[in-house]
Amino acid sequence: MAFQQALSGLNTAGKAIDVTSHNIANSSTVGYKASVAHFSDVYARSLNGSGANQVGIGVNLSGIAQQFTQGNITTTNNPLDISINGNGFFRMEKGGELTYTRSGQFHLDKNGYIVNDQNMRLTGYPSVNGSIVPATPTAIQVSASDIPPVATGTNPSSDFHGIRANLSLDSRESAPAMPWVDGGATGTWAPNPETYNWSTGLDVYDTLGNPHRLTLYFVKGDNPSEWGVFANVDGTTNARVALTGGASVNVGGVPVQGVTFDTNGKLTSGTAPTNMSVSIDLDGVMTDLGSVNSAGNPLAFDLDFLGTTQTGKKFGNNRLEQDGYAAGSLTSLGVGTDGTILGNYSNGESFALGQVVLANFTNPNGLRSQGNNQWIVTSESGPPLLGAPESGNLGLLSASTVEESNVDLTQELVNLITNQRNYQANAQSVKTQDQIMQTLVNLR
Repeated sequence: MAFQQALSGLNTAGKAIDVTSHNIANSSTVGYKASVAHFSDVYARSLNGSGANQVGIGVNLSGIAQQFTQGNITTTNNPLDISINGNGFFRMEKGGELTYTRSGQFHLDKNGYIVNDQNMRLTGYPSVNGSIVPATPTAIQVSASDIPPVATGTNPSSDFHGIRANLSLDSRESAPAMPWVDGGATGTWAPNPETYNWSTGLDVYDTLGNPHRLTLYFVKGDNPSEWGVFANVDGTTNARVALTGGASVNVGGVPVQGVTFDTNGKLTSGTAPTNMSVSIDLDGVMTDLGSVNSAGNPLAFDLDFLGTTQTGKKFGNNRLEQDGYAAGSLTSLGVGTDGTILGNYSNGESFALGQVVLANFTNPNGLRSQGNNQWIVTSESGPPLLGAPESGNLGLLSASTVEESNVDLTQELVNLITNQRNYQANAQSVKTQDQIMQTLVNLR
């Protein structure tokens, strides 16, 4: 019987060495999870008696379990290298077959799909006009098409429409020595610096994405809490702006109503609302607000002075922004911690192109390894539980990083020595049993 026990010990010790050697071989494999051999003893079944005096008949390999502990995170130069910090697996698709992996070494194929080295496609939630749509995950494809221009005041994805100006006006200023003269009325736009106190400006965009320089001029009124606001576009003849709705209306160069501030220096509402509709005719003809033709003429947008103050400090822009932009080409990609894939464009805009989804399992050890760091679902693993990174108990993502193998090389080398000793000890059992058998043979 000792031969059988020793042979089972040799067999399991050899398999343990195989498991350890496999771990050592994959100590530098991205996303690899170390395996551990589990053993159990074997006893002969008895039909009678308590079995209290049973002698075991050896050992067997009861299972090989992978350790899904976190591996170290290291940086790379590839923006599409993605690591998972926490629970979850990437969901991959190829030819209709779904697999799951912790290896996040990705790149773009010729069709713009995000794939791994085996050309399996990374799946996630699609994007519609820059907005993520949580639906059935599909292969994430990055479009190389230019994004079309958006005229100032017409951006549907912006939280404001037009221009948002949070300014700091100097309450110490006095009314200019010379009255403001509307240059449009005289055929030239060369404002005399002695007719206004301060000016600022930014580019606005027409429907074709052409930039136009909008300059705002601020004129201190005779009333200490009142300012007149005037503007021009591109410094061209007769390019005038009408700030309607009660702020400052440019009628022949005369401010009908100014921008009023309360005693605390804040822009007030009522007679001086914070939002004004602006209509600019680039050809010098004032038109109805909102009538925009294919040439992007006129420009039409709102001007928001919310938060503007008048205090005893120098003029300044706390915030001056607008919601339009020119056409843009894709220049780079980025991945957020929540899995959102951002496309960065040459016009300075960024848009969500998709969102990586993660899958988690009730029993990850029930997954079946397919090689290449890929696992498939089994009845033992349970169905995949899908969600966006950072949601539920799913981990977060990190771009330009990879998760290293979680193999502890020092521990594996110790395991290798231990398993070798076990093998040698079982071989010694065979040798001992052989000597006993030889003794019996010699009894004649």
